[in-house]
Amino acid sequence: MALSEKQRQLIEEIGIYHENNGFQPAVARVMGLLLVSNTPELSFDEISETLNISKSATSNALNMLLNTGHIEYTTFSGDRKRYFRIRSSNWRDHFAKKMEDLSVLNCLLKKVLEVRKRENPMYDQKLNDFISFLDYMKGELPRMIEEWEKTRS
Repeated sequence: MALSEKQRQLIEEIGIYHENNGFQPAVARVMGLLLVSNTPELSFDEISETLNISKSATSNALNMLLNTGHIEYTTFSGDRKRYFRIRSSNWRDHFAKKMEDLSVLNCLLKKVLEVRKRENPMYDQKLNDFISFLDYMKGELPRMIEEWEKTRS
């Protein structure tokens, strides 16, 4: 598969972003490729060859992305191959999950302040500020989503 130099650079940038968010390098590059590719669906071999990664690394990356709901696959009549693509329809689910994770973290941080017996008011204040911000964000987010949806109609 022919990619422009700009596409290759963007795949790398997307890969680094995802690595910084906990993805393994091959997984991160597969995400980048599927986002940047001019073709909406790519076969296993196209992914492996384009990224120059082993079949094992490709298989592990695709399985991880399938299991986490980041990608899906389709088949075409008369072709036994699976073709992989980004699951763009679930961005709201991923966003809601991230917000739920932050809410859980916020509850845990509140418990930390209750049980900890340290004499460090500056640290406690910074932790309180973060907790306060998470509370604020949780309250404002539904309104922001509602306003954004109004602009789309």
